[in-house]
Amino acid sequence: MTAATQASDRIWTIPNLLSGLRLLGVPLFLWLALGPEADGAALGVLAFAGVSDYLDGKLARVLNQTSRLGVMLDPLADRLYILATIIALTLRDIVPLWFALLLVARDAVLLGLVPILRRLHVGTTLPVHYLGKAATFNLLYAFPLLLLSAGDSWLATAARPVGWAFAIWGTALYWWSGLLYFEQARRLAVEQRARPPASGSAGPVGPVGSAGPASGPVSGKIGR
Repeated sequence: MTAATQASDRIWTIPNLLSGLRLLGVPLFLWLALGPEADGAALGVLAFAGVSDYLDGKLARVLNQTSRLGVMLDPLADRLYILATIIALTLRDIVPLWFALLLVARDAVLLGLVPILRRLHVGTTLPVHYLGKAATFNLLYAFPLLLLSAGDSWLATAARPVGWAFAIWGTALYWWSGLLYFEQARRLAVEQRARPPASGSAGPVGPVGSAGPASGPVSGKIGR
């Protein structure tokens, strides 16, 4: 049984509450990070985002509260935090413009997979790859450290190389996971072309491993 079939239609769950609070923190973080003398509070929002990102997935499994809404909200919140933090750090000249464009370009390129997945009748999602999660964790560690590095204190000096180390590894893994999503889509296309059409069925062939037409998106979200 796949994660998609195990996921329920429940909305009011503890993991979904954490994901919702994390989403609400995105505009709050931008307001704090771009405002005067509010870096400490902005760091607190980022810390909450990182902890809640771990907790919502853990609690969903422990409490058996995996839901389709949670499968959508979790990667959406991660992507919005990455985008918001890139915007704030770039506007404050903490990171160069080329670094911001490198991260944004990865998600823009992955948008090209959406029409391909729709033609394959698997919705607009792919299973989340562990490299995508590793990339997200690296970037969510990097951004608070890079924000902390803005200044001339000894703490800022110590945070700068560590933050950039996480940022470089996170960016490399971010692009690597993106290439793996393209490979997953390519394999789906090859396997579905090789699959003989089901006799007596007029509907589209479902995702690999299913016994019939696609009934919904597979687990995960592109770009994770």
